[in-house]
Amino acid sequence: MTATSMDLWGPFLVAFAISLAVTPFAIWAAPKIGAMDIPKDERRVHSKAMPRFGGIAIYLGSAIAMVIFIGDKTGIPGALVGCTMIYILGLIDDLRELKAVYKLAGQIVCASAAFGFGLRIHFITNYFGEGNMMFGDVFCYIVTVVWLVSITNALNLIDGLDGLAAGVAAISALCIGYVAYIHGQYVPTIAMMIIAGAALGFLPYNFHPAKIFMGDSGSELLGFAIAAFSILGTVKSATIVVMIIPALVLGLPIFDTVFAIIRRVIRRQPIGVGDKEHLHHRIMRAGFGQRRAVMLLYCISGIMGIVATLYSRGNQMVETLGLSAVAIMLVYVLLSDTGNRNISLKAQKIRDRKEDKDK
Repeated sequence: MTATSMDLWGPFLVAFAISLAVTPFAIWAAPKIGAMDIPKDERRVHSKAMPRFGGIAIYLGSAIAMVIFIGDKTGIPGALVGCTMIYILGLIDDLRELKAVYKLAGQIVCASAAFGFGLRIHFITNYFGEGNMMFGDVFCYIVTVVWLVSITNALNLIDGLDGLAAGVAAISALCIGYVAYIHGQYVPTIAMMIIAGAALGFLPYNFHPAKIFMGDSGSELLGFAIAAFSILGTVKSATIVVMIIPALVLGLPIFDTVFAIIRRVIRRQPIGVGDKEHLHHRIMRAGFGQRRAVMLLYCISGIMGIVATLYSRGNQMVETLGLSAVAIMLVYVLLSDTGNRNISLKAQKIRDRKEDKDK
């Protein structure tokens, strides 16, 4: 199978147009069905109730485009079943606010369903010898489910600022799609173009100041979709390193998730309990503002996408290590507590003085 420009950009534009067209409907429908995000704790950075129904636009944009352009390809039905189930689970969570344990159990069920329909990670590159390390049935199931659930939650956890999750998902999908394209894997390429199109179609309404949030139905769907479609076609070729490339591209949300888990374990807090210590919260405390914080995180995601592309070609070690070092240094600077705390204290003092004058 070969792919022309229209084969790639046609699906992208269809997904983009559907998502863009459906989002205003989602804004109108959200208060009528009770899908509103009310700022009732300090973790939220918005000050008024916001529609939380944007996932429907992303789902319809991606699902319809998938069915039209690649619905008959191997692995697509399983991925679509899983995406549909994870969207429904996220929508229930948006409306009912499920407990973390129920949400995790539901995600495992969704991943298991996709596995049952044939979406599986059969092998990983053997770094200690030639060829690939093939997985048995049980280990294949465990690796596939862990991969799908992990990336689903990684995207979900960074959905804390206007436009952040949609933009990072689009950047990640485009980078993974490009890697698949240069290695002749056209079905995953088209799938990633569709995911990127659906995310970008929603972004104009979600970028700061946002008119609507995607909710868990949107962020979990994007994470699950990227995880699922990134492993399509890998059983036919060992050129693309299973999980390594998408893991590099998704380095930012994966790092933020791992860091959050470690932080909560050290503090003896439940892993499912949210806090304001995520990377985007720290950048906000440093005084960057939502727009600049989001753009900065876009840049880090872009750097990691370039790292993944270079790594996939196998002969760009110096450039790969150099760009990785740049990304790591940027994250380190943003995680430096001293600088963030000093700037935050100064900003708080200025606000306090202004309030005193107003009185």
